[in-house]
Formats: sequence, C-alpha cells, structure tokens
Amino acid sequence: MSVVFVPKRQRGKAEINQEIIQRLLDENDQLVKCIAEYMQRGRATECVQYQQILHRNIVYLGTIADASPDTPSETTETQENGE
Repeated sequence: MSVVFVPKRQRGKAEINQEIIQRLLDENDQLVKCIAEYMQRGRATECVQYQQILHRNIVYLGTIADASPDTPSETTETQENGE
C-alpha cells in the first residue's frame, strides 16, 4: 500500500504540502515503470495491483488539484494566452 495515502479515519486532518505531492509523483513514476516492465514480460496479471495503486494516487492528486485554488502562475499563463 502507498505510504502517502491517507487512511479514511485521518482524512481532512492531513496537511497537503509540496513534499507529499512530490512523493506521490515519484511513486507514480516508479509504478508506471514497474507496470511497463511487467507488461513487456507478458505478466499482465501481476501488474494489476500496481495499476490499482497508480489509479488511487492519480485520483487523490486530482482531488487535491480540484480543491486547491488557482495559483498565480496559472492565472498569469491564462492571461498571456488570451483566454
């Protein structure tokens, strides 16, 4: 199980910071590499557990992104692109 995933009883209490987000991104990178390696070796059934963890991490990161206010850099980029 992912070490950075927050258990249900602690949700809403955990602080989300850049370090946690980076750990998730690093973990996702390793998961993708592991999944690709298993797939290349024809061992698709063994990579299912890694795909589930990757999916959970991506959903968690998406939830964080949806809950976060727009950062100034995003606003600046949008204005520069004429949107």
